[in-house]
Amino acid sequence: MNQKMKSFWAGVRAESPLLVGVFPFGLIYGALALSSGLAPFPAQMMSSIVFAGSSQFVAAQLIHDSAPGLVIVLTIAVVNMRHMLYSASVAPYIEHLPTRWKALLAYLLTDEAYAATIIHYEEEGFTPTSHWFFLGAGAALWTTWQVSSALGIFMGAAIPAAWPLDFALPLTFIAMVMPVLKDKPVVAAALSAGMVALLAYSLPFKLGLILAALVGILTGTLLENRKSTRGVL
Repeated sequence: MNQKMKSFWAGVRAESPLLVGVFPFGLIYGALALSSGLAPFPAQMMSSIVFAGSSQFVAAQLIHDSAPGLVIVLTIAVVNMRHMLYSASVAPYIEHLPTRWKALLAYLLTDEAYAATIIHYEEEGFTPTSHWFFLGAGAALWTTWQVSSALGIFMGAAIPAAWPLDFALPLTFIAMVMPVLKDKPVVAAALSAGMVALLAYSLPFKLGLILAALVGILTGTLLENRKSTRGVL
């Protein structure tokens, strides 16, 4: 096996633990899409084209509520703005790649794929085949999402309501966050965001999540800048 394939399968292996939580999330999306009035083919195409679980859930709910198309598009854009931060984070590691590679990796850049890839980049740094690791992580997630969405669409209402599938997503994000809690600014950002999310849970339109994200980013940035300033002094 050449080095490219070794890096690819290393990415698949790194992504595999997170797929345990992604699979039931896809099942829930498939069932929700049908109950929202989407036909099976458009519901599956949303998984293939949008490829963003949280946005797909929001879109399905808005479609169910007969929201205008512009509202749906703008809402999805806001929900996915976090990918701009992901892009900025991985950009230094892939800036040398040709446009076709950047386009492919941009399409595969999701929460779980980013989590596995950025840890690899931070630990291993840039290598000539490190983008194949990124590709492996993204491809593993893409395949799992397509299969789980299709099964959810196929099974539809046959999925028992008693199955606690919705609990899998928070566990997945916890698994993503834990490996990167390596210094005080990151820990402080995670704790402050978590506390605000709990305290602001009752705010309408899920504004508590947005507020929590802003507080976490601000806390981490302030502490990181303070640490950098002390390092200079």
